[in-house]
Amino acid sequence: MIGEYKMLQVHSASPPKVPSHPQIPEILKTNLLKNFNSPFELKQAHALLIKTHTPLSSLPLTRVGLVCALNPSFVYAQRIFQTLEKPEIVVWNSCLKIFAEGDSPQDAIFLFYRLRQVDVLPDDFTFSFVLKACANLLDVFNCRIVHGYVEKLGLQGNLILQNMIVHLYALCGAMSDARLLFVKMPQRDVVTYNIMISQRIKEGNLNMAYGLFSKMSERNVRSWTSMISGFVQCGRSKEAIRLFLEMESEGQRPNEVTVVAVLSACADLGALDLGKRVHEYSNQSGFHENLHISNTLIDMYVKCGCLEGSYRVFEAMRERTIVSWSAMIAGFAMHGEGEKALELYDEMIRSGMKPNDVTFVALLHACSHMGLVDKGREFFTMMTRDYGIEPKIEHFGCMVDLFSRAGLLKEAHEFIVNMPMAPNGVIWGALLGGCRVHKNIELAEEAIRHISELDPLNDGYHVVLSNVYAEAGHWEKVARIRKLMKHQGVKKTPGWSSITINGAVHEFVAGDESHPQAEEIFEMWEKLLVKVKLKGYVPNTSVVLLDVEDKEKEKFLFRHSEKLALVFGLMKLPPGMSIRIMKNLRMCEDCHAFFKLISAIENRDIVVRDRNRFHCFKNGACTCRDYW
Repeated sequence: MIGEYKMLQVHSASPPKVPSHPQIPEILKTNLLKNFNSPFELKQAHALLIKTHTPLSSLPLTRVGLVCALNPSFVYAQRIFQTLEKPEIVVWNSCLKIFAEGDSPQDAIFLFYRLRQVDVLPDDFTFSFVLKACANLLDVFNCRIVHGYVEKLGLQGNLILQNMIVHLYALCGAMSDARLLFVKMPQRDVVTYNIMISQRIKEGNLNMAYGLFSKMSERNVRSWTSMISGFVQCGRSKEAIRLFLEMESEGQRPNEVTVVAVLSACADLGALDLGKRVHEYSNQSGFHENLHISNTLIDMYVKCGCLEGSYRVFEAMRERTIVSWSAMIAGFAMHGEGEKALELYDEMIRSGMKPNDVTFVALLHACSHMGLVDKGREFFTMMTRDYGIEPKIEHFGCMVDLFSRAGLLKEAHEFIVNMPMAPNGVIWGALLGGCRVHKNIELAEEAIRHISELDPLNDGYHVVLSNVYAEAGHWEKVARIRKLMKHQGVKKTPGWSSITINGAVHEFVAGDESHPQAEEIFEMWEKLLVKVKLKGYVPNTSVVLLDVEDKEKEKFLFRHSEKLALVFGLMKLPPGMSIRIMKNLRMCEDCHAFFKLISAIENRDIVVRDRNRFHCFKNGACTCRDYW
């Protein structure tokens, strides 16, 4: 090689020229300084800085910390940081933040302990990032340790840290610790209270949550929304609406979560006027693109008996999810518009949307209320065969209801016996309901035997069996059922109906004479009775299942709660305005016939939401087609 080199020198007039690229060293330098991924590469970058007399501050310090934090090079990174003017903990805090918010929050905890081992003094930010990591991991053990450090370093006055610790204890279910800290805190703010209220609601302890809410000197939208949502979740929709109206009176503007909660409450109570007002507010606030709100609006309008309102919302949606389609299909089914429910399903399939298990519940429900037995069988088979959806107990319940309503009681019974899961009280209750309609005492007695074991305190099923016996004239068995109910402490749920007039809810109980305008209601009733009798109304006393004279039975019939609510609505609502009534039990056949006649005589649309479905009366007919 030496000889070759000498030969090169001899034969070359000058040294060979190397192409000059002055940018290459700078690019290499930048890559090395900014993109090192290991301690080894960091040391190369460090050497380059020393060689080129470049200050260490040129290194991305947070990257130095991340590369060295969890390995033996930790001390090496420390030495670099200690040559700088800014406090070392500032850089480590940046690393803690990245770890805490990343995919490995446990690394933040490991780094925190490493810092404590080498006596790096943490500050408020250090603890906030470590607490965030603990929250992501639901790590109450390390939360307690961090809490101890906070106390030891005298940071009790940092309200942000105190709130984070309260939140973490609550999040991990350590409510006794959260409560103790809450009580001992030298100061609290709206965030502190919101944390405790939210957790109490999650636990189902609504009264304790409301107690905290009542003590707040200052409330924000989240405070109000948490309580309103809590009341709705616990089935206390009246209180939710009361609180919402109070929130409005205090000048607080509802957010999107508030809107969803209030609309759900309106759906529960059938409060259509308030629901419409909240809908208008939602549009004015720019919430109309919120899918959750749109889906809740569909549900609200459906459950308030305003099918056209729900369909307008559905039509206006730019984007629809399977929840939107299923809610609208269920709405048509509940309102007796079975054909439209099936048409909408076909439209959904054409749009490329695949049904889910909820969609099939709605479809089977539609078939059940229309008596479409074969179509119901087809859907039940299709859900597994075409879409791989395993039927749940709700689907089996719909099928039993479908068969039972259609009078196919033996097929319904066989279907129950062959179910791949244990039937519940609702399944047997569906069969029992069919037995009442089709007067099958034998199967009714079998159904009630199972129900007595599965749901012994449900008064509704005992009443249905009692009605089956009463319709067959077996009064001694009726007496036995009532005696049994009394012995078991099962009380019959009283029937009630409600109607909303100018935002006020008026409730009526069967035979109720306590309403302030009872006398006027009964006078109006007598006038209506004359009108309907002229149109052929004959009281159906067979629905009064008491062993008394027909005249006495008529008195009971004429004081049914839905009739009282109807009369009051005719008195108070302007001519031509729809009347909407909520009823907690199934509407009886006599009231059904009476409402059909009144809808024609008074030229009124009347909507009744009973326990099972909607009845929409118009021009002397009902959307249920007398099949319910």
